[in-house]
Amino acid sequence: MTPPGASGKILLVGGDRAVKKLTVREAASLLGTSEKSVYRWIKQGLLPAYRINDQYRINRSELLEWATAQKIHVSPEIFAEPESEAGPPPTLADALRAGGIHYRVGGHDKASVLRAVVDTMNLPDDVDREFLYQVLLAREALGSTGIGDGIAIPHVRNPIVLHLSRPTVTLCFLERPVDFGALDGQPVSTLFTLISPTVRAHLHLLSRLAFTLRDPRFNAAVRTQASREEIFEALHAAEVALAAPPAPPRPEPGSD
Repeated sequence: MTPPGASGKILLVGGDRAVKKLTVREAASLLGTSEKSVYRWIKQGLLPAYRINDQYRINRSELLEWATAQKIHVSPEIFAEPESEAGPPPTLADALRAGGIHYRVGGHDKASVLRAVVDTMNLPDDVDREFLYQVLLAREALGSTGIGDGIAIPHVRNPIVLHLSRPTVTLCFLERPVDFGALDGQPVSTLFTLISPTVRAHLHLLSRLAFTLRDPRFNAAVRTQASREEIFEALHAAEVALAAPPAPPRPEPGSD
């Protein structure tokens, strides 16, 4: 499904065919829930799904967006790719350094905020900013990217033709909060805008951002609009913790 823009035509890299469709069983496994729950969410119109040959299929990007908005934990396997496509995944910190952290960004509503964000972004000179703006607007028309707690993550469901050599995450703190139609009803004052050249990088960064925003130190740095240095320090610590293997369970007292 290609979202309509101002011209009624938006180009996507590979379209939805570039993103593997999940079965209900695979979606349930990634969400850590039962297939029965997934079927119920689909039938209630809560979880986006497609009928293909009388079976439901779920877009990975849409599943990740939905789970992030619902604050449901998702397995990191959601952004796993075949070995032939594997390579060093980008760190969130590297993508944020490329995109930058910006304060007191203007705008009085969703459209004007997105315009200000696009104007602020660190992009190559040959990138069509108007095209990017229209794509982000079209994505918001499909459903708000506000995930709650005053945060939104504007992005597109698939990488768009921007000829970028690396993914970027741009963090913008707004001059005044703006209604983004978030599920919790809170106005948005913080936006992480993701632009990726590949599906893998897109899913990786979107999932990584969802995980790191659960880290208390990083979440507090974002919520208080801390300095760039403090935000990067907190993000680095959160990514290190994310990469660390889980600690083995402690033995119960008297179990020797």
